Amino acid sequence: MKLTDILIQDACIIDLEARTKKEALRELAERLTANIDELDTMELLDLLLEREKLGTTAMGDGIAIPHARIESIDRLVASFGRSRHGVDFDAIDGKLTQLFFLLVAPGKEGSAHLLTLAKLSRYLALPEFRTKLIDVESEEELFRIFEEEESRH
Repeated sequence: MKLTDILIQDACIIDLEARTKKEALRELAERLTANIDELDTMELLDLLLEREKLGTTAMGDGIAIPHARIESIDRLVASFGRSRHGVDFDAIDGKLTQLFFLLVAPGKEGSAHLLTLAKLSRYLALPEFRTKLIDVESEEELFRIFEEEESRH
């Protein structure tokens, strides 16, 4: 499965306004639920906050991949957010987080989201890829960056 197949372009936020972890999760959840009828903002936000209590989804290197499973959807969906100033997301390296990928998987879904997480993690391990995402100026450019990366693999 290609990342561009699950990434909802209208749910991507090139300039997150959030300053805190909760604000970032709320902003990402609101934008995604505004574009996916089956999703409820408060349900998604509650699930994301519960997941963060288990341990941060910030991987370090300025990246976080908050995620949740929700019964009301039938496919894996994702959105992207970029914070120019960075958000304290309790990253393992102590650095501010600038790149956010919100993944929402169906409740009964098997391992597709794990494969997507693995693919996304491989791409994000590349410093030049992270730099492109930090410098992105539009949703269209964001999708071009992903399409270029996926065509290489």
